[in-house]
Amino acid sequence: MGQKTNPLGFRLGTTQTHHSIWFEKRKDFSEGLQEDHKIREHIKNYIEKERISSVSDVISRIQIDKSIDVVKVIIYMGFSQLLTEDEPPKIQELQVSLKKAIHFIKNRKLNLAVIKMKNPYGDPTILGEFIANQLKNRVSFRKVMKKAVELVEKAYKKGIQVQIAGCIGGKAQEMARVEWLRKGRVPLQTVTAKIDFGSTQVLTIHGVLGIKVWIF
Repeated sequence: MGQKTNPLGFRLGTTQTHHSIWFEKRKDFSEGLQEDHKIREHIKNYIEKERISSVSDVISRIQIDKSIDVVKVIIYMGFSQLLTEDEPPKIQELQVSLKKAIHFIKNRKLNLAVIKMKNPYGDPTILGEFIANQLKNRVSFRKVMKKAVELVEKAYKKGIQVQIAGCIGGKAQEMARVEWLRKGRVPLQTVTAKIDFGSTQVLTIHGVLGIKVWIF
């Protein structure tokens, strides 16, 4: 069953932390959980709508920290041409639209911050989006996986594993299969090893391809 365990949830409390930090009573927990989901979906939809190009404005993760009177939302991004310090009106516009859409109760204040990552390709979510964009442009999957490995090596990581599943041969009649490439060490069974994991999917002319990335 070890292969079916999410590497992030497997390491909570050791090398991984929660992306949502708050506490509610049992009767109010579902409301807080739905609020987190709405916040993340609204931010992703806004950036997808206003996106300048297909390779920009990729979100790594959204961290939500709630207290009694403040809701702090931190957006970690790799390449941001939309939400930058040079364009504060866009950040303010997102903050206003988010507050209207979620209907924050109890007079809580909303603080929105954007953090640009130093090594974007060292993040599995951003790397997965890069792979998806290349596959959508009909680049060979073997070439894409080798390029992904090169980008991770430049980010000074110890190991990477990339997996692509689906009809990846370029023929619609071909049977779906799984192809993967590993470089370096990826100790998935070691709880104390800091493993970052990300998954995404891309729609091609031959069907949907699933992409998984593990980075040590």
